[in-house]
Amino acid sequence: MKIYTKTGDSGQTSLIGGTRVSKAHLRIETYGTVDELNSYIGLVCDQPVNAGRQGILQEIQDRLFTIGSSLASDPDKSKMKIPDLKEEDITLLETEIDSMTSNLPELRNFILAGGHQSISFAHVARCVCRRAERLCIALQENEFVADLVIKYLNRLSDYLFTLCRAMHQDLQVPEKPWKARM
Repeated sequence: MKIYTKTGDSGQTSLIGGTRVSKAHLRIETYGTVDELNSYIGLVCDQPVNAGRQGILQEIQDRLFTIGSSLASDPDKSKMKIPDLKEEDITLLETEIDSMTSNLPELRNFILAGGHQSISFAHVARCVCRRAERLCIALQENEFVADLVIKYLNRLSDYLFTLCRAMHQDLQVPEKPWKARM
C-alpha cells in the first residue's frame, strides 16, 4: 500500500463509503482532532510517571481509533463494518477516575495547568479532548454522530483532568490553585 495516492492534491478526501468531501469539512476537522488527541495520549503514555498506566492509556488510544473510524464514515453510504464504542468503555473511564480520586485530596479550587512537563502534556491532551467533544457536538447538529462518542469524550476529559492531579501526586509536585484577582 502506497502512503501517497495523490487523490487529495485538489483539497478533497474520501470518507469511508466513498463520499468525496473538502478537507476543510467539519467531519474531517472532527476526526482530525480526535487523531491529534490520540497523538497527545501517546505522548502522555510515554511519560515515565505513567509507566503503570500504559494499559489504560493504550486502551484509550484504541477507543479513539474506534471513534475516528466512526467519524470518518459516511453514515449513509458506508457498508464497512466499523468498530463500536460500548457503554463499558465509559464505565472503564469512570472506574479509573474513581480509583485515582480516592487517593487525591479534595478539590477545593480550580487548578492551574503545569508544574511539570509530563503534567502539562496531559493538560494539553485534556484541552484537545474538549475541542474534539465540541466539534462532535457541532457535527451532530447536522449529521449523524453516535451519542456514545460525545459521552466518551466528555468522560475522557474528566479522566485526563484526574490523571493530571494523580500525576501531581506521583511526581510530588504541588498543585497550583487558581486565585482570582479581585
